[in-house]
Amino acid sequence: MRFEELQAGQIHKPGSFTLTQQEILDFAKAYDPQWFHTDLEAAATGPYNGLIASGWHTCSKAMRLVVDNFLKDSNSVGSPGLAYLKWPAPVRPGDVIDTVVTIKKARTSSSKPDVGILVCQWQAFNQDEVEVLDLEATIFFDLTL
Repeated sequence: MRFEELQAGQIHKPGSFTLTQQEILDFAKAYDPQWFHTDLEAAATGPYNGLIASGWHTCSKAMRLVVDNFLKDSNSVGSPGLAYLKWPAPVRPGDVIDTVVTIKKARTSSSKPDVGILVCQWQAFNQDEVEVLDLEATIFFDLTL
């Protein structure tokens, strides 16, 4: 989707994903090896009452959906960062996670008129409609492309 097609108030649904127990374990062992992500026995008696996915894993899966189904073939040139990032509830093996992108602002840079600036909220919800991810991202677009 090109910047010129985006405007505040639009809602985009880039898709859903499901994390298996093995995917959660593999990601955590490689990138976030905290016991509640990697140890089934300890996690069962821990504060989350079972194994949970790393929040970074949830973000990574959401990012892939946004790239494949929202930013693909766009004139996006990256992001300067996030205003905030929250994981309000854990993701568990077998959860089906739906992602939603809401455009908050779309404007042209006042100092660089060939740059579009998009501010959007990404949310992810499990199959019970419980929010598991909430972030606000700024994305830059090259309007000369």
